Amino acid sequence: MINVNDILETIRMIQDENLDIRTITMGISLLDCIDADIDKACAKVYEKITRCAKNLVKVGEDIEREYGIPIINKRISVTPIAIVSAACNQSPVPFAKTLDKAAEAVGVNLIGGYSALVQKGFSDGDEALIRSIPEALACTTRVCSSVNIGSTKTGINLDACKLMGQVVREAAERTVDQKCFGAAKLVVFCNAPEDNPFMAGAFHGVGEPDCIINVGVSGPGVVRAAVAKYPDASISEIADVIKKTAFKITRMGQLVGTVASERLGVPFGIVDLSLAPTPAVGDSVAHILEEIGLEKCGTHGTTATLAMLNDAVKKGGVMASSRIGGLSGAFIPVSEDAGMIDAAKSGSLCIEKLEAMTAVCSVGLDMICVPGDTPADTIAAIIADEAAIGMVNFKTTAVRIIPAIGCDVGDELSFGGLFGSGPVMKLNTFGSSKFINRGGQIPAPLQSLKN
Repeated sequence: MINVNDILETIRMIQDENLDIRTITMGISLLDCIDADIDKACAKVYEKITRCAKNLVKVGEDIEREYGIPIINKRISVTPIAIVSAACNQSPVPFAKTLDKAAEAVGVNLIGGYSALVQKGFSDGDEALIRSIPEALACTTRVCSSVNIGSTKTGINLDACKLMGQVVREAAERTVDQKCFGAAKLVVFCNAPEDNPFMAGAFHGVGEPDCIINVGVSGPGVVRAAVAKYPDASISEIADVIKKTAFKITRMGQLVGTVASERLGVPFGIVDLSLAPTPAVGDSVAHILEEIGLEKCGTHGTTATLAMLNDAVKKGGVMASSRIGGLSGAFIPVSEDAGMIDAAKSGSLCIEKLEAMTAVCSVGLDMICVPGDTPADTIAAIIADEAAIGMVNFKTTAVRIIPAIGCDVGDELSFGGLFGSGPVMKLNTFGSSKFINRGGQIPAPLQSLKN
């Protein structure tokens, strides 16, 4: 039975508390586009993407209009291009240009999947793609890239960490005229999910259907508003409030995914219940933590508060839908969260605290600007540290770090839009090169032996 109060509450969430569907992402398999002739392969890729996703934007806009639910982004993820391009035995950059052209043709703002999975080692195609990432991101506007360098089952590919440190730095250097934005479109994962709808890390896993719709919800502002109504509640009562709020947010995502699936004629995959902040006022994960009782995000108690928030979001979401997947938790991207930006500028939030927070939240070190003279080996060591947290704890962790070429601690990079702006954060300046240059594979932990 329709409840008028529920309807009014949802309207208020949308109008006053920044509730939205952050993305509907169509995953498309390109396995049937593989061809030794790169021109033929690229033609197949373009044809398939434009055929499958031709109505994606229109359907998203129709749902927005009919249900009054803002859908901020319509996006595409594809099979990791390293798999598709391996048969061609040449630079895969033409695939990046094809993805960019196809994304423009169907009207989506980002397309993910210029990716490689190297958690246990490189094939020739993997290494060729990884080394091409800086060029690919510099010559395209919509393409996003990701590389999985570790997992709980396999351990961490330290050679891949070293290479990715170099690639991240080169991606920033090649786009210095765009405020180093190339590095903002590149994510390095441990335990990467195959059904993630969020950019820049989305790719369409090889175990996924030929075509599928995944939905990423948002709602930090809604959660903060709900918590604010209970200033004197105990922490267990606050957890219950967050669970109930997450339930309502997830139901909206389930509705959008179901309708989009029916209209597009493709299966509905998952709802990712991640709290994805934006630079907009009132849409911050950091401000939820402060509403719960922290003077400033980053102070003592931040990790415990974030752990409770992340757990409550998951528990509320799984009661609302049986199709939970992706990352599903709380994102803490510094440049994309107004509260995180303030905390970093004030000195309350440092990269060491952020690393501790990633042990209990949804992803990892995200959208962090670091000094422009940061060595590639230091970036590689940051990637290895974050991967170790994911490997040991059976969770997805990731690094999206932007070397701010020409900038130093205290300077600021402004990307605009949902990517926001971020202060350049201080790093430990002692070296890690000897460790990184040892190479090889960090073995999988004992707890990986589950069978």
